[in-house]
Amino acid sequence: MGVADLTDIAHAAYGRELRDVARLRGGSKKGVYRLTLDDGTTGVAYVWRASEDYWPEHEHDPLFGNASGRDLFLTAHTTLSEAGACVPRLVLVDRDVIVVEDLGGDFLEKLLDDDTEVLERLWDDVQAMHQRLSPRYGRPNALQPADAPPVPDVVLQRALGHLDACCERVPRIAAERSRLEAELHQRHALIEPRTSYGLLHGELGPDHVLVADGRPVLIDIEGVMFFDVEWEHVFLELRFGPHYRPVPGLDPARLSLYRLAQYLSLVEGPLRLLDGDFPHREAMREIADHNIERALSC
Repeated sequence: MGVADLTDIAHAAYGRELRDVARLRGGSKKGVYRLTLDDGTTGVAYVWRASEDYWPEHEHDPLFGNASGRDLFLTAHTTLSEAGACVPRLVLVDRDVIVVEDLGGDFLEKLLDDDTEVLERLWDDVQAMHQRLSPRYGRPNALQPADAPPVPDVVLQRALGHLDACCERVPRIAAERSRLEAELHQRHALIEPRTSYGLLHGELGPDHVLVADGRPVLIDIEGVMFFDVEWEHVFLELRFGPHYRPVPGLDPARLSLYRLAQYLSLVEGPLRLLDGDFPHREAMREIADHNIERALSC
């Protein structure tokens, strides 16, 4: 997208002329653009249009399928703010575009080895989010009914579907299909029931955290939901590595199942994304390759 596409949005948001538009990194389901105005100030526009979505096909799943869109963003923005997490300030809400403040900070992934204070603040924010509980799971504006299948059942069925898809694409996984399927069922069988669920970001890696004025600011927030907190902790382990801060009280059985489920998801998803024209292909292939090894090591 260029100046002509977003000039009306910029004028509505700031009352000024738009001088330049630059697409920012990331964004497989939406476009993220820095708007530079005629006085040199900037803002960031999130654009949800079919032309901005690189996914050739989305999961048909009420929890995980196509976690994108203006309404999901707004609900997540409100929910995270109420939980005490920091998110970018809203400037304009339009039909398929939202403009937020341009924080101009670095991504946390660049500061992991240097800024331990902001990392500790992030872990405190995550803990506060996870302690915000709901008796039902799901996205905040669409919680699942009280008689919905238990979360571990949902995870198991999704993982089995991902295993099927992985077997069609990865011969090494296909050769281990029976063992991996049995492993999923065995890990699932050890899980005890639960009746409350914490608030999760859904895809919280150091590339989804900006640092502004010493504070972690969460972005790419459309996947926010109430769910087993172990699901998020498995992802945090993967994405933060040695910088991850474990917390007491997590369920080892859930962690065990969710690790294998996420490994399979992180093979299936990137390979499906590569069916389209996503530009950062090497990075997606690397994610898939790493998680093929993780899944096969289970």
